[in-house]
Amino acid sequence: MVSASVPRLVIAAPSSGSGKTTVATGLMAAFAARGLAVSPHKVGPDYIDPGYHALATGRVGRNLDAYLCGPELVGPLFLHGARGCDIAVVEGVMGLYDGAAGEGELASTAHVAKLLGAPVVLVVDASSQSRSVAALVHGFASWDPEVRVGGVILNKVASDRHEELLREALEQAGVPVLGVLRRVAQVATPSRHLGLVPVAERRAAAVEAVAAMGAQVSEGCDLDALARLARSASALSGAAWDAAEAVSAPPPPLPFPSPSRRPRARPPTP
Repeated sequence: MVSASVPRLVIAAPSSGSGKTTVATGLMAAFAARGLAVSPHKVGPDYIDPGYHALATGRVGRNLDAYLCGPELVGPLFLHGARGCDIAVVEGVMGLYDGAAGEGELASTAHVAKLLGAPVVLVVDASSQSRSVAALVHGFASWDPEVRVGGVILNKVASDRHEELLREALEQAGVPVLGVLRRVAQVATPSRHLGLVPVAERRAAAVEAVAAMGAQVSEGCDLDALARLARSASALSGAAWDAAEAVSAPPPPLPFPSPSRRPRARPPTP
């Protein structure tokens, strides 16, 4: 067993549509622009968002799915993907505590954050609220004591006055504001029923969108504070997943008899 400490952040939100992909992809691009080797990850089986992550970092976007792979593989797969990197950014899925239906926290962003020992940055769509943002953030930060919400990024802020009201309210919640993003049209990316339109279908436009996300995050977020928060992640114990070892390992037993061992049906009695 080895102990590995890769600086890392989990980007989460109260619900879908809050701006997780914009912030996560922009943060990846902003860190990469500083010369850091950034490891991009996505909670769940989503194959679309990792395409944008790859444009931002120049590395393959990797999935972390505690439902399909099992919780025990989340840490090893993360270490495998983040090997040699300076920092890792993990984009969450849906709302922070939304997991597999009927399975509690399983495969939720909160579950993966706990498995990784990673601090969470909560992205909040502040477009239709002011003081209420404090109650929202306080609720998400205190719901599960094992989930460490280390900061909040306010998205879709309308004006300087709106930002002032939000900051005043959040002082009472005890969660630092690590970024404020205004509404910027060019950062918008087209969506459809599965989420964002894949990079392969709009590569030139996607490259421009990722560059705009990186510029917006660089301007509106405290990258130094976010990097410090990433470095506060606890060390992961265990070895990185190894492809050769996984291929050579004997397969797990089947939950049912193999076809060759199933009893043959008797012919009907004449």
